Amino acid sequence: MKNAYVPIPMIVDKIGIEDTAKTLRTFDLRFVNDADCEQFKYLPGQFCEMSILGKGESPFGIASSPTEEGILKFTVNRTGLVTNEIHYLQVGDKVGIRGPLGNWYPVDSFKGENVVIVGGGFAFTTLRSLLIYLLAHRDDYKDITVIYGARNPELFIYKDEIESWKQRSDINLHLTIDNPVDGWVHKVGFVPAVAKEVAPSSENASVVVCGPPIMIKYTIPVLVDLGFSDERIITSLERRMKCGIGKCGRCNIGPEYVCIDGPVFTLEQLKPIPDAF
Repeated sequence: MKNAYVPIPMIVDKIGIEDTAKTLRTFDLRFVNDADCEQFKYLPGQFCEMSILGKGESPFGIASSPTEEGILKFTVNRTGLVTNEIHYLQVGDKVGIRGPLGNWYPVDSFKGENVVIVGGGFAFTTLRSLLIYLLAHRDDYKDITVIYGARNPELFIYKDEIESWKQRSDINLHLTIDNPVDGWVHKVGFVPAVAKEVAPSSENASVVVCGPPIMIKYTIPVLVDLGFSDERIITSLERRMKCGIGKCGRCNIGPEYVCIDGPVFTLEQLKPIPDAF
């Protein structure tokens, strides 16, 4: 068994700037060693710790899908020391990865069901992983509905892919921004209000919600009103992730440790825990 404390060596293969303020960057990493690539098995919803020698490490949800072989994709928001150093990386630079860590979205239990994906801002990373995975196995799933919101059009990530998703007839895609902007032709309003407006059916369906805590807090009651049961409402508490292996004790919510018991939970699991969101 691989030592969970020892990072896997990776090389920066591609860098994409996601917003005009340049606070969001997406990094495609490739494995230095073929053996590491073959052994690295993950599913949508899991995360990794990315490290830079001498600077430290931070947890990030895996934005790539297991169907995208040979690379790992991470979108990094520049917020502190480690993320600042990550933003200075150039193509060809080496980093370390610990993972995959945590649990995952239950893609096997979604088979034969309708799937609703609700996301906000740059927290769409693991939801991208999920959507790409579902599309790669499209025949296994029924209707796919995506509700994705951001404060303004510049803060959507994966814009090129969004354009390609718009062209597909097998996705019900709803984009929304908080306030009107000239030239915007999609929905305007907060994600909970848009979820209520488009009202995806809860019949034979599961819903995955990931985004800012305030978005999750106000979206879940809407989903409950739409008829989704607690065990069919799934969310990720990836913002609470810390060391990745449950040793530092800083990720706990009630009796649960997000790093090892999560970050993916059902509403049924979270309801008894105060201030889970």
